[in-house]
Amino acid sequence: MTGNAGLRRFVRAAQPGTAPGTGATDAVTSPAPSGAPGPPPGGAPPQEKCELCATEIPAGHGHVADLEQSTLSCACRACYLLFTHAQAGRGRYRAVPDRYLHDPARQLSVAEWEEFEIPVGLAFFLRSSQRGEVCAFYPSPAGATESTLNLQAWDRLTAAHPLLAAADADVEAILICRTDPGVEYHLVPVDACYELAGRMRLHWRGFDGGTEARQSIAEFLGRVRSRSRAFSPEA
Repeated sequence: MTGNAGLRRFVRAAQPGTAPGTGATDAVTSPAPSGAPGPPPGGAPPQEKCELCATEIPAGHGHVADLEQSTLSCACRACYLLFTHAQAGRGRYRAVPDRYLHDPARQLSVAEWEEFEIPVGLAFFLRSSQRGEVCAFYPSPAGATESTLNLQAWDRLTAAHPLLAAADADVEAILICRTDPGVEYHLVPVDACYELAGRMRLHWRGFDGGTEARQSIAEFLGRVRSRSRAFSPEA
């Protein structure tokens, strides 16, 4: 999460008058670092530019993943389209897709979630082509923290829940959230995970996060649900 705009470029501001959705608030239990700097005094932040060709780009632009550096770059539409094929840029760069999926026919149970042995209530799972394995991360005030994943449990659960294995390596992830009374999971673009981590770092205060952080995470999860479409294994 680098660049002139820092973490804030991945954090979408809530619309005025929009009530946040519901979601897990127990995802992090560690204290927060000092807050991130705000916009420049006296006005709005400068117009963002494509980090590949320097063209000015609007809000809601796409991102390109650098697989060697594990970073994301903001991209104009033309540059984004250049990297929609796996072999573009000699395989180093990949355009991040924009699909959100859920599988209402195959719900995860609390007992199945506990098989992952993740110590928090909100985590995302990314298949790394560089490492050749699935990695688990959870957002924290210090950034995205990697957690040891029970790979045997992952392989066993993907057989029963095919959406878990449907994410494209490096550019999509599986977001799993422990809620009341159960567990929900979605396939999301990897830049959504960057956004979630950005929200945590920008808004978390004190031991329990505070009202602003909880509302921000709830708003994020509500938007994921609104964009998510039903998954079809056959498709």
